[in-house]
Amino acid sequence: MGRLTGRDPSLLRRINSTVVLRALRAADGAPTLSDLSQATELSRPTVEGVVEQLVTAGLVAEAAVGPGDVRRQGRPARRYRFRAEAGHLLGVEIGPHRVAAVLADLSGHRLGMLGREVSEHATADERLERVRGTVAELLRTCEVPRSTLRAVGVGSPGIVESDGTVRLCTALPGWTGLPLGERLRRSFRCPVLVENDANAAALAEHWKGVAAGSGDMVFVLAGLSPGAGSLIGGRLHRGFGGAAGEIGALHLLGREATPERLLSTTGEPLHPLDEAAVAEVFALAREGDARAQRAVERFNRRLVHDVAALVLALDPELVVVGGWATGLDDVLDPLRRELARYCLRPPRVELSLLAGEAITTGALRLALGHVEEELFTVEGTGPF
Repeated sequence: MGRLTGRDPSLLRRINSTVVLRALRAADGAPTLSDLSQATELSRPTVEGVVEQLVTAGLVAEAAVGPGDVRRQGRPARRYRFRAEAGHLLGVEIGPHRVAAVLADLSGHRLGMLGREVSEHATADERLERVRGTVAELLRTCEVPRSTLRAVGVGSPGIVESDGTVRLCTALPGWTGLPLGERLRRSFRCPVLVENDANAAALAEHWKGVAAGSGDMVFVLAGLSPGAGSLIGGRLHRGFGGAAGEIGALHLLGREATPERLLSTTGEPLHPLDEAAVAEVFALAREGDARAQRAVERFNRRLVHDVAALVLALDPELVVVGGWATGLDDVLDPLRRELARYCLRPPRVELSLLAGEAITTGALRLALGHVEEELFTVEGTGPF
């Protein structure tokens, strides 16, 4: 958008339309023009003109008349609503063993979700084709045209640059150096926002999970390449090069510290390294299997080592554990005890409430955030 000045009438129009659209979206029910005038402190003629423009743009519609709207004389008061169905958002998760997509309207209300397995050995092209097929099936099932997509958020393993290029990724074959954002924009013809999977999960927990209301938090994603996402003051902290929270790199300090070896009960690396295999190890440990118990102890020690480094550096209010640990409550108490030993001010430690949907939910939040900036801030491109 070009530079705005006090003499530019488009600035005033943008401010007015943004204020009215925000009020409509936040309203409990369908407000009248008088309600909107009171809520926005704009004159009624100004509100009426803005609403007409928003109706023309397809973002606002006149709501049905209720029984209380009938006047003794004249026609009923007109009421309006934000058209959340005017466009759609997509959140996509790309992982070693599966891809998943969630579809929502412009208010973030879910319309459908679909996940599909993918081989850990799949090439980048094969994995992307799996993503496209999954999205196409989801759109078809929900009867939503691809042309209505306003933004797509993507959660991916690896260090992700601002343009959506994956600078480094050891979890997926052929992923390092992949211009992921550019490749996906060819398929969707709308803005595509790519984020590291742990960062996306942190956004999800802050939006819909146990971290709602916690501005300083860390989400620990215990996966093939363990990672963490953090929010500081309610804002995602990516670091100078996008590598903040890459605790998976700590295994380079010791060859035996990789998850495959930590959780092995046979002396050989655990394979396949997926949630089902890890859940089996934890289940055996609960049943008293000595080798599984030792494996879980090794895993917990490594998790504490990684998380303690982040806690000491960031001093978060809350640590949320997800990924493999979802549903595996055995991790929480040892983690709490050890963090109390290592950290100056131990944070609260909770299990993710979003289970296996944290990354897709966070990817959807990325897309919703883009649309909110576009429609509900003065600096966005705006509806007109």
